[in-house]
Amino acid sequence: MSEIRNDWTKQEIIDIYNKPLLDLVYEAATVHRKYHNPREVQISTLLSIKTGGCPEDCAYCPQAARYHTDIETNDLMTVNQVKAQALRAKESGSSRVCMGAAWRNVEDGPEFDQVLDMVRTINKLDMEVCCTLGMLSENQAQRLAEAGLYAYNHNLDSSEDYYEEIISSRGFGDRLKTLENVRKTNVTVCSGGIIGMGESIEDRAGMLLALASLSPQPESVPINALVAVEGTPLEDQETTPIWDMIRMVATTRIVLPSTTVRLSAGRTEMSKEGQAFCFMAGAGSIFAGDKLLTTPNPDVNEDMELFNLLGLNPMKPYAKGAQPTPLAPEEMTEAEGDKTRWSRPGHRIEKNVEATKKANKKRKEAIKDQAS
Repeated sequence: MSEIRNDWTKQEIIDIYNKPLLDLVYEAATVHRKYHNPREVQISTLLSIKTGGCPEDCAYCPQAARYHTDIETNDLMTVNQVKAQALRAKESGSSRVCMGAAWRNVEDGPEFDQVLDMVRTINKLDMEVCCTLGMLSENQAQRLAEAGLYAYNHNLDSSEDYYEEIISSRGFGDRLKTLENVRKTNVTVCSGGIIGMGESIEDRAGMLLALASLSPQPESVPINALVAVEGTPLEDQETTPIWDMIRMVATTRIVLPSTTVRLSAGRTEMSKEGQAFCFMAGAGSIFAGDKLLTTPNPDVNEDMELFNLLGLNPMKPYAKGAQPTPLAPEEMTEAEGDKTRWSRPGHRIEKNVEATKKANKKRKEAIKDQAS
């Protein structure tokens, strides 16, 4: 089950999701250790660079102009404002900044040019840069790539079958088209969804099926628990049970083994024990800061306390704007279990045991010679 597959069936994914919980977590943890460093978690910061006034009708979103949610709206931030926020995030341990703008789609013009400047500016801080700006064309994706964008987020949100229950202003196919445009560049893909919107287990499996069927699969998949906001159509939804989140994280880890699973919105409602289970089950990233766009998020000091308690380390960023480069055999870290070697977190190098043994032997001989 740890192979990277694009031929999953929905029933296979449902069967994984419904396994006895501890068996499911154990299997997911085993897969996680095969493809990732289980002691490292990336800290990311989500920054709303333009808030509110969106023409879309996403039923979960407080930024939709048609809903009365009393959020504080703001026009597009300046480059200097974004740089100041990014520096604060870096000082707090973040290695990735994701900039979100409440747009239906990217429009060419001064504001998009300003976003490109933001990307270039954050790149100079040696941080990964991610954007979520709505739909974009192939040309716009290429311009973001040229500016040094590392990742583009465009969530599927739910399964294709349930999608129309929460969004009518943009089709499921439109989302896939944006991901396709991003794939034509060297920008990595970040795409996931939300649970707790009234969907079924079948719908959760359907969303993972759509993501796993992409080739290549997304480099990262955010798993969000709905934060019900007063004034939105989903304001009366109950809080997503932590066990559902653990199951969803674990299932995502097994179905998309090399992908970074991002434990995203809804963490304020999760206990430390629940989050620990999510990390055990394969979550390799969190968003830090007191707010995710417009919804509450745990304080960064709380997260650091949890990291210390669990023995987790903040992950370092990749080379700016570029894909991770494989490590030489002598640099590879030996994992637990089957002695799989990691490259950069989230990107596994195929095992080359003999080469690694030879390199290690050569290194030990060199150290012995120096000592004598």
